[in-house]
Amino acid sequence: MVIFVLLVLNFSTTVLAAEEEPPFVIPVLIVKYFPVDSNNMIRVEGRWGAVLRLSDVRKRTDYITDEAIKSLETGSRYKGFRNADAPASLKYVIVDKLEFLEPLPLYRAENGKERVDKNKVMEKINIKAWIDKGVKEVWVWGYDGEFVELCESNMSGPYGDISNSHRDTNDLPVFNSTYTVYEYNYLRGVAEAIEDHIHQIEALLRYIDYDLFWDRFVGYYPAGKWLKPGQQKRSSQELIRRCGCAHFPPNAEKDYDWENMGFATTDIEDWKPDSYGKTKNMNCRQWGCDGLGWFIYWMQNIPGKDNRLTFRGKNLTNWWRFVGDFDNAMKNGIGLYE
Repeated sequence: MVIFVLLVLNFSTTVLAAEEEPPFVIPVLIVKYFPVDSNNMIRVEGRWGAVLRLSDVRKRTDYITDEAIKSLETGSRYKGFRNADAPASLKYVIVDKLEFLEPLPLYRAENGKERVDKNKVMEKINIKAWIDKGVKEVWVWGYDGEFVELCESNMSGPYGDISNSHRDTNDLPVFNSTYTVYEYNYLRGVAEAIEDHIHQIEALLRYIDYDLFWDRFVGYYPAGKWLKPGQQKRSSQELIRRCGCAHFPPNAEKDYDWENMGFATTDIEDWKPDSYGKTKNMNCRQWGCDGLGWFIYWMQNIPGKDNRLTFRGKNLTNWWRFVGDFDNAMKNGIGLYE
């Protein structure tokens, strides 16, 4: 077995101090699994079947990693689509890159699918040492074969597993600090990598305050329900859509409806939790009619730094704190509003 280690940053062995104000720094450890043959070719079977050169996959994963960081930081700029000077609430820092020229360690789940054995991955990289140094996220680069079931996000820490995962409390080691593992597929693109993070954001904010985030920010108001396509609308008020979620822009009629040219009335750009904001008719041109454009646009509407929004007479907090400074937010009882 050969291990390549690329040091990207002279990362201190001292635990990072808690960030009181944004941008919240997120130290990231990159882990890559490349199952090469004797000719330095990577062969992936199943529905993502491909034969790839190792050098090409290295370049591809580095490119997607860099673009994902740019997209996440850009997405954390509140109303950045109309304010070029809006500050980012998140700052991602790659602390190291570890590469293993071998297959992902897998195990057979109850449903017959193979899943990544994250305990073996974490043991191999000595995850505790990295967590002690302040790492908050681990991005694992692998592949999705016909029977490999990747987990988009998986959290571990003193406050449990709040993530878009199977919520298996034994699939990651638990320490005194929270960290989140993302599983990327290097046969996909930047949009799919960002979607992993979008679903994690949804899981976190839904956990912190279901009503305020899921019913009021994501869904219809005042009913608080996201109606499924074809379901009869119960009142004229429900014709006004709110901000949507990963799979459903405000004008969506089905899952993944990011290219829908149909118009819908929404207050996403002037969302207010107590009542409607200013509404406008919009279609997918608002975000470029693709998944990545929608993800960035949606993130930029999440209440961030200096959002000046109130709910029941109290100021909304910067919701990005739960992505960038989760443990301290939980320790201090911070919610989506003061």
